[in-house]
Amino acid sequence: MFSARSLFQEIVDNDDSYRLFCSIAASGEAQGGWENGRIAALMPSSLRYLAPKVTRHGADEDKHGRIFQALLRKRGLTPTEVPEEADYTMLLERRGIGLAHDKLRRDEPLTELDVITYLAHSRVTEQRAADQMVMLKRHFGDHPEVGKAIRMISHDEENHLAYCHEELLRLAHAGHGRTIQRNLHDCARAEIVIYRDVSLAVMDHMGRILKWPKAKSAALAAGIRAMYGYERLAGWRRMVSLRMPERRDPLGGPATSTPEFA
Repeated sequence: MFSARSLFQEIVDNDDSYRLFCSIAASGEAQGGWENGRIAALMPSSLRYLAPKVTRHGADEDKHGRIFQALLRKRGLTPTEVPEEADYTMLLERRGIGLAHDKLRRDEPLTELDVITYLAHSRVTEQRAADQMVMLKRHFGDHPEVGKAIRMISHDEENHLAYCHEELLRLAHAGHGRTIQRNLHDCARAEIVIYRDVSLAVMDHMGRILKWPKAKSAALAAGIRAMYGYERLAGWRRMVSLRMPERRDPLGGPATSTPEFA
């Protein structure tokens, strides 16, 4: 039998699978950094108070991308191309989740509805990121090579999730509650499908790199589909609830610098 810990250990121990893992992570974080930077620049005047927090969010994502790049360099590796079917952020955008990149490339102020769409998208995707990092921190928080990075990124993702809860609740109290819930539900239902498809694609690539037996690959695929089944029935609800976080104003300060991993 294999566990999440043994599976990730296999990926970390092999240069080719580790290279793919870090490349996928770095690409997604860099994309998130760009998106947040553009959203901060285009924030409508009625919500300008959010711009510094969105900027901080983007700076954190950029930092995470640099961390994964540093982990590659430490092992003497260079990034590899991310397979299209494993590009989570690109696939979300193609499904119309979040704000379209065409909109973000224009120098036109966003609307309040655009900002709600962005925050609802972030609420869902940051839940996914925070859950993943909690799992990795539990199994690899003390790992000599990746533990420091995992602990730092996990802390940031928890801050991002808290920020989304806080700001969406603020907007709900201002009268946008129904719009927020509609956006959250639409985004969560689409995200669980994309996450399933991306997970299957990543495991397929990892299986070929690591030469997993067909039985192991089939068992992993079955587990991914079973998780999707659970999320489709009930698990998606954790992504749409809103509660005031214990961490208040979690993005109220400057971003921390990228640590050295070399």
